[in-house]
Amino acid sequence: IPVIEALHDAMPVPISVDTRKPAVMRAAVAAGAGLINDVSALQAPNAIGTAAELGVPVSLMHMQGLPESMQDNPDYRDVVAEVAGFLVARAAVCVAAGIDPARIILDPGFGFGKSLEHNLSLLNALPVFRARFGLPLLAGLSRKSLLQALTGRAVDDRLAGSLALATLAADRGADIVRAHDVAATVDVV
Repeated sequence: IPVIEALHDAMPVPISVDTRKPAVMRAAVAAGAGLINDVSALQAPNAIGTAAELGVPVSLMHMQGLPESMQDNPDYRDVVAEVAGFLVARAAVCVAAGIDPARIILDPGFGFGKSLEHNLSLLNALPVFRARFGLPLLAGLSRKSLLQALTGRAVDDRLAGSLALATLAADRGADIVRAHDVAATVDVV
């Protein structure tokens, strides 16, 4: 919370808080966070009500499984259809709970319970997601393990791959690109 307060006072950009916990959402927004990023798409008890009450934008992410085990054996019949169906359903639940649709951001969850093939299918499907949902899309591909699978590079040596994926995601309709190397990503996009 002290870090959020200090950043809020020092930076003219919105601060995102990554949490699944309503108590953390409340404290972070009170401290100056302007976006809730939830890897579980507000599925925790009281998370949707808390997010609706706080009135800040929310990023709903798809994740198969739990963070501790999500990469053990990701399995889909049709990753694009299943992720799209989940995101549409979660957005509808959020709107029904009072969250303004203009405050909903959808994130297919690259790397969260997905294999290399799943991630590439989702990247290629971003134009479909963009057309179908009409809601902002977030793509978080920076330094992901799919880059290790594609290039063999270690996590600290994935700048070029991260920049390429950010460019592809933006070109395919991502409104928000989540990045570790912000200046380089801004330049390339």
